[in-house]
Amino acid sequence: MRTLIQAFKTKELRNKILFVFGMIIIYRIGSFIPTPGVDYKVVRQCVSTLSSNQENFIGLVNLFSGGAMLQLSIFALGVMPYITASIVIQLLRVVIPRFEALHKEGQSGEAKLTQYTRYLTIGLAILQSTTILVTARSGALFNYQCSQVIPDGSVWNLTVMVLVMTGGTGLIMWMAELITEKGIGQGMSVLIFMSICSGFLPQLWEIGWGTNGKNGDWAKFGIVTAVLLVILIFVDFVELCQRRIPVQYTRRMIGRKMYGGSSTYLPLKINMSGVIPPIFASSILAIPTLIAQFGKDQSWVKWINANLANTTSVWYIGLYSLMIVFFCFFYTAITFNPDETADNMKQYGGFIPGIRAGSATSRYLSYVMNRLNTVGAVYLLFVALIPTVLIMALKLNAKLPFGGTTILIIAGVGLDTLRQAKAQTEQFQYTGFLFEGTDHKEG
Repeated sequence: MRTLIQAFKTKELRNKILFVFGMIIIYRIGSFIPTPGVDYKVVRQCVSTLSSNQENFIGLVNLFSGGAMLQLSIFALGVMPYITASIVIQLLRVVIPRFEALHKEGQSGEAKLTQYTRYLTIGLAILQSTTILVTARSGALFNYQCSQVIPDGSVWNLTVMVLVMTGGTGLIMWMAELITEKGIGQGMSVLIFMSICSGFLPQLWEIGWGTNGKNGDWAKFGIVTAVLLVILIFVDFVELCQRRIPVQYTRRMIGRKMYGGSSTYLPLKINMSGVIPPIFASSILAIPTLIAQFGKDQSWVKWINANLANTTSVWYIGLYSLMIVFFCFFYTAITFNPDETADNMKQYGGFIPGIRAGSATSRYLSYVMNRLNTVGAVYLLFVALIPTVLIMALKLNAKLPFGGTTILIIAGVGLDTLRQAKAQTEQFQYTGFLFEGTDHKEG
């Protein structure tokens, strides 16, 4: 709170905050503008018949779009194509040597990778918008509870709708980059944060108030709110925890100047993989459920609906837990390379006290990362399964306003944005102090 008050007192920071608010307002307005060719009245009726929380691929996309996808608005895809493209480009660094070389080039290489991410985002937006429109027209988007949301199914009409949704994704990507450049925080993360929060409070209030003031339970509302606050505090604490590995740099004589001789540390987070494992696990487990919606009364369809479509089933919980653990180790192995880190330290004359430079340092970093990943996987399992435990204990019928992914995103984005705001606030305070000192000296 103190950081926000100080930020509003500074004109430059106040303008940045107001700019971010303006972008958020435009983003939320676009989430309610229907795509041309959609019968909006029928869409509203279909949305009202659905559960407030869908644990499948459609529910995941709808979560990141702030509810815009089920309304088939111009921003129906939200930030999901960009997130998918970013993850794919990051994974391709392991497969394509050219991408890894660009990553090592520094700023120029990262700019090229960002350009590839944009191209892939547009391609994925075309694919996802086509899939969503075909699914909506068949009725599978709303669990076959209603259809005819797209009266005109001609190729021309569907092509125009695909172009509009793809253009909306491009506009969101541009707005996110503007927020990163001219505002505070990482633009795409801020938009994801606001998309989640837009449906968070109404769903939480529905637990206590009920539907139209009926079937509410304020005791359950109090329990869910208390558990949410405790989990958020716990997540904030863990996300700020670091394993600091001491690094010593030797002194080197370059010309007539002495360099090095300093000591620092290598910070390693407990949760290096972030929110990626729960997202991957939810997306993969949602694929069989999505395929089963197009099937009939076969035995495999009944098994999927009974075990994988139900988030409280033993099969779903078991597979979900195993996938989170796997992706926790897998994604960390891709994003953090002990061999590369050890080589960089050796190149600049750095070493870990008591550990030989080179391969011994790489083995030590791998050993530390495996231990951290074990703790991080247990932490992610705990956060991801808490909503399931609450649903089973309180019999909420899956109407819970938050999940493990939601909690991790809210806490992570909130902490990152607050850190950036605090850093910029201190920067402007130091600048003002220097200018005041200069003016005083000149006077």
